[in-house]
Formats: sequence, C-alpha cells, structure tokens
Amino acid sequence: MAASPLNNDIFKWAFLFLIAVFTAIQYYALTLFNIDTNTALKDSIISNVLLVLGCWLISNSLSFYQPKGIKYLFVIIWCKVLACIYVYVLKLFFDNIGLYNGDGIYFFHLSLAIRFMFALLLIGSMAAISILWYNQEENQEITARKNEAEKLTKEIELASLREKLQPHFLFNSLNSISSLTITQPKEARKMVHQLSDFLRGTLRKEDGLSSLQTELEHLELYLAIEKVRFGNRLNTKIFTTPEVLDKNLPTMLLQPLVENAIKFGLYDTLDEVTITLEASFNTPYLVIKITNPFDAETSHTNKGTGFGLTSIIRRLQLLYNRSDLIETQQHHKQFISILKIPQI
Repeated sequence: MAASPLNNDIFKWAFLFLIAVFTAIQYYALTLFNIDTNTALKDSIISNVLLVLGCWLISNSLSFYQPKGIKYLFVIIWCKVLACIYVYVLKLFFDNIGLYNGDGIYFFHLSLAIRFMFALLLIGSMAAISILWYNQEENQEITARKNEAEKLTKEIELASLREKLQPHFLFNSLNSISSLTITQPKEARKMVHQLSDFLRGTLRKEDGLSSLQTELEHLELYLAIEKVRFGNRLNTKIFTTPEVLDKNLPTMLLQPLVENAIKFGLYDTLDEVTITLEASFNTPYLVIKITNPFDAETSHTNKGTGFGLTSIIRRLQLLYNRSDLIETQQHHKQFISILKIPQI
C-alpha cells in the first residue's frame, strides 16, 4: 500500500492548518447569521471533523485502488457519495442532539446544499491530491526499479566481459608453460608462480575503481609472464609521473590493452619489439597512451580487431555512458591507443 499524503508531516500540518482556517471562517459566517456563539462553535468543529474524516476516507481508498482512464469516473462518484454521507450524518447528528432550535432549524436545513458543495469541493481536492501523490510515488518506484535493473544488467555485462578477457591469455600461458617444461624447467616453474600471482590478483578485483599505481603493479605481473613467453623479443617501457599514480581508473583496464598491443606488435615479426605506456594528467582526464609497432601490410587479417579493445570500449560505455574515451591512431608504422579516464 502506498503512503498516504496525510502521513507526510508537512502535508498533514498544512492540511490541519487549512481545516482550522475553515473552522474559523465557518464560525465567523454563522455568527453573521445571528447564530449564537456556542452553537456556531459546536457546528464548526463537528462539521470540519467530519470533513477531515471524509478526506481521510477518500485518500485511504485511493491508496488501495488507483484508477486509470475512464475509471476516474468512479472517483468522482465516490466523492459525491462521501459528500452525501457527510451531509446526512451531519443532519442526523445535529437533529439528535438538538443543536438547532426554532428558526435555527430552518437555517440549518437551508445550509445543507452549501455544506454539500463545500464538502464535495474539499473531498474532491483531496482525491486529486492523493491521485497525483500516488502516481508520483508509483513513477518513483518504477524509476527506481528500472535504475536497479539497469545497474544489475551493467554489473552482469561487466562481469561477463571480465570473464571473457582471461581464457585466451590463460591458454597461451599454459601452452608456453607446457613447452618450457621440457626445454627450460626453471623458467616453467617461474612462469607458473607468476601466473598464479596474476590470477590471484585478478580474482580479488571487482568492477570498480583502482589507483593507477595498483593497476601498474598488476600489469607488471602480466608483463613478467609475457616476457617469459617471448624472451628478449618483448621490451616494455612505462613512463609516469608521481602526480598520476594516485589517479583512478577502472580495474583490469590496462592488461587487455597491453595484451592487444603485444599481439599486434609481436606476432608478425621475429625482431625485438618495444611496447610503450605513457601516463599523464590533462584536467580532468587521466590520459594513458599505449604504443606498439604495427605494419598493416604484413599484419594477418585473421587476428581480427582484438576482443581486448572491444571490451574496453564497451566497459567505458557502461561505466561512464560515453563512447569518446578511447581512440586509436596509426603513425609511421606505430599503432597508438589513447585512453582518457575522467577523474570525478
């Protein structure tokens, strides 16, 4: 059941103040018609208490049933019924207690039509306020559920992206370990330990923000594994300044980009290759530039565009609702990925 507007403290006190004003106005109006003060006071208080009860009934009813479309006619009918009940109860009660005598009875009966119209106006106003109130609450609940569903969908998709990032890297590492066990058993054991440390760190990470320093430390574990695989062919250079190390970025964002750079820079050549990572701060962005050799003429087309790069683009869209935070360039046989992370 939705909360009634009469349960809201501000609205409740405003409504009671309005009823108090109506009571005072009714008392003053009755005295103008030569009704004695005692009768006028009792009439005003009892009439408005019954009106409050009628307003509460219509508001409480609408909390259980909120009409749509043509069904608003039922609300109008219910308001008229309550106004009729109000007048009937008022007449029955005043007649029984003998509040009006002599000419006062005639005046009271003449006033019933006006009392009905006033009751209908006040109860109808309460009905309109209640409908708007409940519709607003319903819209807020729908919006909250929608936001929660979207958040859950994003979390599921982000988790799915993270799970998809690891298998091909893990398979490559295991194949390398398998080869090393015969030719270089010590290197194989070393790579097993490095792979274990890397995967342990990956499992601890959740989709959130991490400092650049933490991500670079994790990246070093990944690069140590890759350097065992490729030996002296793989060189890496990382350039940072102290001011950028505490800047934040989404977890596990650098590794797939560097992996993509290694794949496109190293797979088509037997020469030594240098992968460069540069981090800087350009208000309000942490800017990370990753550069690797790339020759479009010798590159194999069957490598595709790289799931790592695609996953980064999708993650940034989900996390920041923007599609302009990563760009790629090609200059003089160099492939450059530029990542911009808002610092908010």
